[in-house]
Amino acid sequence: MNIASRQKAVKKASSIIIKVGTRLLTDNSMIAVLISQIAKLREKKYNVLLVSSGAVGLGMKTLGITARPKKLSEIQALAAVGQSKLMSLYEAECRKFGFHAAQLLLTAADIQDRERHLNVLNCIYSLWNENILPIINENDSVSVDELKFGDNDRLAALIATMTRSELTVLLTMVDGLHSLKNGKLDKRISVVSNLSDDIKKMATGTDDSAFSTGGMSSKLNAAETVIKSGEYLWIADGKDPEILIKIINAEDVGTLFLPVSEKQMDSKKRWLSFFSKSSGMIIVDDGAAKALSKKGGSLLPSGITGTDGSFNRGDTVTICNKDGTAIAKGLSNYSDKEIGKIFGRKSADISSILGYAGDEEIVHRNNLVLC
Repeated sequence: MNIASRQKAVKKASSIIIKVGTRLLTDNSMIAVLISQIAKLREKKYNVLLVSSGAVGLGMKTLGITARPKKLSEIQALAAVGQSKLMSLYEAECRKFGFHAAQLLLTAADIQDRERHLNVLNCIYSLWNENILPIINENDSVSVDELKFGDNDRLAALIATMTRSELTVLLTMVDGLHSLKNGKLDKRISVVSNLSDDIKKMATGTDDSAFSTGGMSSKLNAAETVIKSGEYLWIADGKDPEILIKIINAEDVGTLFLPVSEKQMDSKKRWLSFFSKSSGMIIVDDGAAKALSKKGGSLLPSGITGTDGSFNRGDTVTICNKDGTAIAKGLSNYSDKEIGKIFGRKSADISSILGYAGDEEIVHRNNLVLC
């Protein structure tokens, strides 16, 4: 089963997102090793996109700083110093293999705003069409907390989701996810078919935060996003100079996470799940919660008990049960003020209450995705 899963993941892939962390790039020679492997993937006609950390770490090395500062402005300054140096190293290595690198620096807002999201996506596709390697990093020199992805594992997962890339590879300092025995790491897990709570408990944070952020927990969070979209994610040892070739050969390396469903999530539901920001909340009763989560139904006014926040028709809303637990996200057909007049009533009463014809559903199932 494990061999077949790896072979299937490789066979399905046409686009591959590769993420490399700061700690792998503290030695500049690793950039040459990484690009040489990427060049081999490109020769096999894979579209490759690289999500690269390293700007802050390289800035620290340039300025002789040994510990990552805590002050935001100092981190931003280090990113500004390191980013241009990082890209010059990548471009020099890419030129050896006859192609160029292109830099995209993003904040969370760049992919949460619909128009900017599409602009980023079109840019990536254009670069692939021109045989250029897109290299993406968080724009650390301008990012603040409300605009940050958190870490590049999450950024890689979101880029994979928006580009519908069939395979995401997270290169790290360890050889994959390991089971735990008596509180210590035990055997490597080759394939994860169900990212259960027990599997998540095996994650540990980074063991060296001097240069980097994140850890195995962030990688499992990334895996959860990717597999929910219907694609594969592979965690593997970036110290191995042939690791990407071994992955493409479907060898038993690292840990492969299988998609939740054989069917890829459609683009609208990807947008709702991972990118759109919720403008408000709709609270529903137990019957409506069950209809949404178990029966695939639409949200009708009769099942609504109230709203929270201000939103307009067409805005994204979070649908919660009476305990405040998020059940789904969707596009509302009505504003919070309109819902305030019709909640708890039958759909047939909407027109008479509002004084104009409206949709029967508050949120249609085609514009709704479960949390």
